[in-house]
Amino acid sequence: QVQLVESGGGLVQAGGSLRLSCVASGRTFSRYAMGWFRQSPGKERQFVASISWNTLNTYYADSMKGRFTISRDNAKNTVYLQMNSLKPEDTAVYYCAARYSGTSYRSDEYDYWGQGTQVIVSS
Repeated sequence: QVQLVESGGGLVQAGGSLRLSCVASGRTFSRYAMGWFRQSPGKERQFVASISWNTLNTYYADSMKGRFTISRDNAKNTVYLQMNSLKPEDTAVYYCAARYSGTSYRSDEYDYWGQGTQVIVSS
């Protein structure tokens, strides 16, 4: 069992930056690939980024490449999402998720989810 708690969301102006954090409980965090997803009202949950358990592999949705960076610290049971050059269309609830296997861009392949953190980007 893994419990995930996100933090770091908030209100930011367009062009600004935020860093989201996701802290995981449990001693096997390092065995899980981690992903970030987001969801806006009326839209499906969207893949943002993922990272392998050993940090060697990272993947991003095309619209996030060059602006967002996913990283993790297994010693702290934490995964991060650094978001730069934020745009109003980045407004969403951001979720972290854990998958006991390799990374995936599919939300239905993740085993555990956090409760989400709201990000609002004003124009």
